[in-house]
Amino acid sequence: MIKGFGGIFWRTKNLDVVKKWYSDVLMIEMENWNGAMIKPHSENETIFSFFTEDDSYFPTEQQVMLNFQVDNLTEMIKHLEQIGVPLVKEKEVSEYGTFIWIEDPEGRLIELWEK
Repeated sequence: MIKGFGGIFWRTKNLDVVKKWYSDVLMIEMENWNGAMIKPHSENETIFSFFTEDDSYFPTEQQVMLNFQVDNLTEMIKHLEQIGVPLVKEKEVSEYGTFIWIEDPEGRLIELWEK
């Protein structure tokens, strides 16, 4: 039986730039092995969901979209503003929570979610 996700792995064109960006922007403590252990908090949930090829929720040329759950989206937005990272999608509130989107250095959309 599945206990949870064991990791997310992908290739990158510029390892140092991407590692620095994820460290600076999302405050993920990147280790010298080019990754980080993100240990879930008790209120964290991981969603595993499929989208059809033509679903417009995120760009069809992007096969996967990362979604990070955050404690306080307002504080995260302040942090992003302070370091000059623009929002690609403004704050959206729905029955599922509050969401924003940003882009990483290689143009991948990343969704930030406060439940």
